[in-house]
Amino acid sequence: MTRRVLVRNPESGDREAGERAVAMARERGYEIRTTEEAGDEVRMAREAATDGADAVVACGGDGTVNGVVRGVLGAGRLDEVALGVVPAGTGNDFAENVGVADVEAGLDAVDAGETRRIDLGIVEAPGAGADESAAAAGGDATRRPFLNSCVGGLTAEAGARPESSLKQRMGVLAYVLTTLQHTRSFEGLELTVRAGEERDPVWSGEAVLLVVGNARNLPGQPANVEDGELDVVVVERAPATDFLAAGAVDRVFGGETPYLSRFRTPSLVVEAGRPRQFSLDGELLKRRRIAATTLERSVTFAVGEGYEPPPDWHPSGGDGPD
Repeated sequence: MTRRVLVRNPESGDREAGERAVAMARERGYEIRTTEEAGDEVRMAREAATDGADAVVACGGDGTVNGVVRGVLGAGRLDEVALGVVPAGTGNDFAENVGVADVEAGLDAVDAGETRRIDLGIVEAPGAGADESAAAAGGDATRRPFLNSCVGGLTAEAGARPESSLKQRMGVLAYVLTTLQHTRSFEGLELTVRAGEERDPVWSGEAVLLVVGNARNLPGQPANVEDGELDVVVVERAPATDFLAAGAVDRVFGGETPYLSRFRTPSLVVEAGRPRQFSLDGELLKRRRIAATTLERSVTFAVGEGYEPPPDWHPSGGDGPD
């Protein structure tokens, strides 16, 4: 008999969706774990994986999903345990990326056993200020995963969220436009970005936003979550009026702007002028230097009917659904 564990974060934002998920999951025979404090989702997911669960499902937002992944990774059972998501948070970007539209769709995806092997981003970030909640939960405070994105710059520090219609059209650039509307005094982020083993930087200067993406909601062309590479976008600092002027959204969306640089790489090193906030799936980490890489197709994730297979323009290196 398949053993499924639902890890619910009641503080994620959509309490009604969370309560509905718990009721439906109980009817389907899931074990329920409810978090009470920061780090519980990491500990509960690790314990469930260690105790032999076949599937561990995050019920909450992007941060809850991240915590569940951290727990299963810490248990050393990414290869044996399927993961799922039931969207019940303020930010449900990753659920959208795997084609899960609502609570029922999330549970249906797990129960149907329709999975994909997707990449996992890893940030190595040793130094002061390590995540105490991760350490307390038995996780690695210096080695942090991300499924969606690692973001540095204005959006990581301002915490603003765009309207869903703009986010659907623009992806991460919607966050730039939204936060510029509210925080025009952002001083910029002095960055040096190196790809792979290269010593010479691929980008250096003052940025308003850095996105190291593992998901598809990036500007220009879609990213590929199954190819073993990170999709990197750097938005150079420019006058706010250049981003907010008439037609700016269309120019950025079409790649017709001198302020946007984009490249793909399996690993990179980012150095800032001083310690800055980086957001890993919504979880904040303050560092001056981080190194990011991918664990290619290392996570078995339940996907919904809305999941789009990797785009043809970028080889996935895989054979399709597992």
